[in-house]
Amino acid sequence: MFDAAESVHMRAVARDIFLHALGESSIAKAFARHVQCERSVLRVVDDLYDLSAFRNVLVISFGKAGHAMAGALTATVGANLSGIVVDVSEPAQAVAGFRYYRGGHPSPTAESVKGGGAILRALERSGEGDLVIFMISGGGSSLVEVPIDDEITLPDLIATYQALVHSGAPIASINAVRKHLSALKGGRMAKAAAGAQQVSILVSDVPDNALDALASGPTMPDSTTVADCRAVVNKHKLLPLFPNSVRDLFESDLLEETPKAGDPEFASSRWWPVLCNNSAQKAAATQAALAGFAVEVDNSCDDWDYAAAADHLLSRLRQLHGGVSRVCLISGGEVTVKVENAGRRGGRNQHFALYCATKIAGQNIAVLSAGTDGIDGNSTAAGAISDGTTLARAGAAGLIANEALADFDSHAVFERLGDAIITGPTGTNVRDLRILLAW
Repeated sequence: MFDAAESVHMRAVARDIFLHALGESSIAKAFARHVQCERSVLRVVDDLYDLSAFRNVLVISFGKAGHAMAGALTATVGANLSGIVVDVSEPAQAVAGFRYYRGGHPSPTAESVKGGGAILRALERSGEGDLVIFMISGGGSSLVEVPIDDEITLPDLIATYQALVHSGAPIASINAVRKHLSALKGGRMAKAAAGAQQVSILVSDVPDNALDALASGPTMPDSTTVADCRAVVNKHKLLPLFPNSVRDLFESDLLEETPKAGDPEFASSRWWPVLCNNSAQKAAATQAALAGFAVEVDNSCDDWDYAAAADHLLSRLRQLHGGVSRVCLISGGEVTVKVENAGRRGGRNQHFALYCATKIAGQNIAVLSAGTDGIDGNSTAAGAISDGTTLARAGAAGLIANEALADFDSHAVFERLGDAIITGPTGTNVRDLRILLAW
């Protein structure tokens, strides 16, 4: 067992690795690498767009990086842009020519619907000779919304989203259902702007092989089907939890298919991811190596249940530690947590870290799990750090870790111990990062 000073040092090292990775995952750095403009010619990765050749250029930026992406594009192109921005927060500085909406997350709000309606109307006014630049980041599913059926009210939307988020289903499954209940998602934004040249700049918080799950794929061909939605709903026993307006669509077989690959809506569309979870992983690995750790990346538990993922990663960490004195295991993506009740304060990252604390008591191991967006569940934290002293320190503070796990109240533990990671909204969103250290 290590002493208090060693414990503090291990947690500080883990925190430094995460913060370095977060800094390297900024929108500004991604745009510097992949989006440039010279003499009115905009380069987006491998594509070139002569902005002076278009009748109108419309910018639609939404998600947790909505403000940062709009600011980065304006800084790159200049001030002669106009469009709509929807983010989870108010802009630090509004840019002339843009309309701003503050949507809701993880559930939509009236402003989400208002912003979604504004986007839909703007897209329907675009057409041949226009360029639409979509800038999409994680969180966009709830931040902008227009229900596919007028009978679906805002309270119905919120109830549906809560049932989906608390189901324990992977994000791709959740978004398959969202797509088919929305007039914006699953390629329907692209359909609304059919005829215009379209390019989507993506900051991805979904698996690299499932980009159409990002913000529920509003500008991309949808790989999911109505049959997939039914399978998700049946597997997770969601139908009784849905409000009548949504349940009726399933029971009456009224769900419509979303636009698919090869449909004419996408004839003039391009999509480019400029930042993803792999970017954060590489930055974390570099920083850990500089700190003297042998580094391995293990993403095999992406979308696993939190307990199965934790057990797998801790087992792998111990195996690696048998061969080297200092080891860092990095894992990207997300784990799932099925919330059995309303819970208190926390999120999947803090829940994961607290579960790990129950497995590493007295050991020379530290575990950090945090979201790159700075938001974990319904708490003010991005995530948390636990180590071999967490259980003892929690007990000394009158807290019982297993009770906090059962109550989904992990934030209370880490807040009391000073081990919650507080960054505030980061202006980026490339999924979660887990950093496990042993020495």
